Amino acid sequence: MEYPNETLKVLMERRSLRAYRDEPITTADRQAITDAVLRAPTAGNMMLYSVIDITDQTKKEMLAELCDHQPMIARAPMVWLFLADYQKWDDYFQSSGAVEHGESLGHSYRPPGTGDLFISLSDALIAAQTAVTAAESLHIGSCYIGDILENYEQVRDLLELPRYVFPITMVCFGYPKGPWKETIGSTPRHRADDIFHTDGYARKDAEQLQQMFAAHDTYYRQTGRVHDEIRDTAHAFYMRKHTSEFMAEMNRSVSLMLENWS
Repeated sequence: MEYPNETLKVLMERRSLRAYRDEPITTADRQAITDAVLRAPTAGNMMLYSVIDITDQTKKEMLAELCDHQPMIARAPMVWLFLADYQKWDDYFQSSGAVEHGESLGHSYRPPGTGDLFISLSDALIAAQTAVTAAESLHIGSCYIGDILENYEQVRDLLELPRYVFPITMVCFGYPKGPWKETIGSTPRHRADDIFHTDGYARKDAEQLQQMFAAHDTYYRQTGRVHDEIRDTAHAFYMRKHTSEFMAEMNRSVSLMLENWS
């Protein structure tokens, strides 16, 4: 397919890649991705995120188990954990004397709150997607690991995460085993009309929802996720994700993270 420019081609042809060559990311490619991350959009130029480069093989293997038993994490040449990070700003406020100065002017110290967390989460996710796009442009595959939200206590202790650091997503990177894009198919997406609303949110009725997920039903039927007992995407995802043990753990873990932050 022809695209108006190379940037749109990179964005439109991106696919998650889970199998990598046993080959480290070159220094030049790693630096290029790093430089792109550092130019990612950020709220107020505060850069409310940090990235942990997981290089220790033992830690990779532990994270592979903690993240719903995914061996690909341990095998990935480059694994980056993206963190919502307000800790560095709170430390800076304290160490610079800004808190004391503020108190002398009548401004009481305020610890980071929920709003600070959410804007930090936005910064971290924008940085992660910038890294993924930069990697894609270099023909380096990537895969998000949302399961980093599970098992907070173990992840926190393993990586020594302080109070105001929230592990929001992890990404695996690597060169593909075969020729670039040779075996990576396209997964279905909703139509623009299903996603974009005008001047307000419009809920869909049952018929509209069936139409919205029709392409997904066809795709998942071909892959075996939808069959006689699991008759559509709603049933498949309700049983496989919404009511699953790993989602129960994720909800427990995230609740503890939020409690710890506050």
